[in-house]
Amino acid sequence: MNLSKILFLFVAVLVALSGCDTNNIADTNQTMPSRNWSYANKVKVVVDIKDSNKLFNIYFKLRHTADYRYSNIFVLFNVKSPKKKRNRRYEFKLAQADGQWNGSGSGNLYTYTFPLLTNFKFPAPGKYELELEQNMRDNPLKEISDVGIKVVSVN
Repeated sequence: MNLSKILFLFVAVLVALSGCDTNNIADTNQTMPSRNWSYANKVKVVVDIKDSNKLFNIYFKLRHTADYRYSNIFVLFNVKSPKKKRNRRYEFKLAQADGQWNGSGSGNLYTYTFPLLTNFKFPAPGKYELELEQNMRDNPLKEISDVGIKVVSVN
């Protein structure tokens, strides 16, 4: 192999490894059928917590079209362990009073990442199911493209 090929391979490996985020424990994204998020279509992820002294940030990821009817969204977030279930209702602002979307736009889609829990400690080691469900009056909630949950360990 000549030097230019070795240098190219080294740079390619370096670029590939730099894109990895080792702090991500989970990162899910669920596409909503026909851009309709129904009550029954809950987004879930299971995380296996080994160290209950570690801190985690948990995020709600959302993508909607420009035709979404509301300037906000309500969601229910559930944390289930074998012994206990904890839930909380959140409201997130998606648009300004003038109708300008807060999310980053790409074509007709707007993307958001909202914090649900920051510097959160799971009470004990074990498996936890994290679940998101929409909590708006409309069922299904139209023009929601994707919903996800992201869990990141805090260093």
